[in-house]
Amino acid sequence: MDNPENTDSEPQGNVAEFTVSELSFAIKRAIEDGFSYVRVRGELGRISRPASGHVYLDLKDDKSVLSGIIWRGQAAKLKVQPEQGMEVIASGKLTTYPGQSRYQIIIDSLEPAGAGALLAQLEKLKKKLSVEGLFDEESKKPIPFLPRVVGIVTSPSGAVIRDMLHGFAERFPVHVIVWPVRVQGETCGTEVAAAIRGFNALGEGGNLPRPDVLIVGRGGGSLEDLWGFNEEQVARAVSESSIPLISAVGHETDWTVIDLVADARAPTPTKAAEWAVPVHSDLLERLGENRHRLGIAQRRALEQHRVMLKAASRGLPKLSDLLALPRQRFDAASDRLPRALLAGTRVQATRLTRASARLRPGMLKQRTAQAREALTRNGQRGVRGLQLMVETRRRLLNGNTHLLTSLGHRSVLARGFALVRDGKGHMVRTVRSVSLGDTLEMEFSDGRVAATAGKSAPKKAASMPRGPGSKEGGPQGSLF
Repeated sequence: MDNPENTDSEPQGNVAEFTVSELSFAIKRAIEDGFSYVRVRGELGRISRPASGHVYLDLKDDKSVLSGIIWRGQAAKLKVQPEQGMEVIASGKLTTYPGQSRYQIIIDSLEPAGAGALLAQLEKLKKKLSVEGLFDEESKKPIPFLPRVVGIVTSPSGAVIRDMLHGFAERFPVHVIVWPVRVQGETCGTEVAAAIRGFNALGEGGNLPRPDVLIVGRGGGSLEDLWGFNEEQVARAVSESSIPLISAVGHETDWTVIDLVADARAPTPTKAAEWAVPVHSDLLERLGENRHRLGIAQRRALEQHRVMLKAASRGLPKLSDLLALPRQRFDAASDRLPRALLAGTRVQATRLTRASARLRPGMLKQRTAQAREALTRNGQRGVRGLQLMVETRRRLLNGNTHLLTSLGHRSVLARGFALVRDGKGHMVRTVRSVSLGDTLEMEFSDGRVAATAGKSAPKKAASMPRGPGSKEGGPQGSLF
């Protein structure tokens, strides 16, 4: 009998042996080759956005969960941003992640699964922008009546631009600048927002004129086709625009977010062109009507003022009546004037007589004599006062002179003393300040003498003749 252990060991020896990495990458190739590109429908579960910019999410239904990754470059291009609970259709490549032994989908595009998801996302964005005040009527700017330049943001190859240009040509030819954009697809919103900001960046007086009004337009379409005009970046670009903007997206029943933020919403692009500029012929007709009405109004005003002037003139008195009373007053005054002149002359004559009576020659002589006596008295008092003052000043001067003479050094010299000065003219007060050979000058009461300092002589008792009544005593000292 064969050994059962040998039976079990033989099949094991025929099974190929793999490393973990070899098996993982073999499974990876099998999955990628079998499911190269797939579209998966499901509900978004966990969503993670790390600092790298990639998006990690879960696609799930009631039975299974599929991990998904959106690389950073693709995440920035998504038409709709993933949110938890949204039902979407993800398109991409199925692969595995050997590091955690799981399979996953690398998502290239993400779109809502049906109009319901899009409408839910649209309502959420409307609520957000409405809270921020982007839909408020107070922020709407008025559309200019007659713009010089019109900027249009639309596709350059569609029927919309042809209809709008035709409308401008028929109504009022203006300078039109077209900023070409895609009006459908993933890049639609980005291009439209960039076009609006580009027009606002134009300066006055540049090579490209700055528009006075903007029109953003495209034809009708489904909700998915018009989705680029529902993006938040487009709404914010319209809100930040300093140029008034008219939205003309889709048909009259198509409403997008840009219609709510714009300063005016036209039901169609053709109607937007009609709103942007008036009809030239209508302006001419209106101008003619206004000119006619102005002429009629002027004629009526002149006629009315003419009637009022006639009525006012009838109420005025006649010129003769106005001058009658002043003329009568003038006649009465002229009659009283001669009598008044005579009476005035008499009054002045009386005043002159009274004044002349007070101006007799004797009175003048008396007043002159009195004034002369007063002048003589005042002159005599002045002379006596001046003599007294001079005498007083003379006595004071003589006293000061005598005092100066008695206190001056010359009176001392007159008593036998001498004043000694050195060669520089400084006074010598002590013997210690004189050196041998110094030049000295001695001043006496009657003159000056030059001298040279010599060696001091020894002191001896001087024999002095004694006068009457003199006593013997010590010798008298010498000054030098």
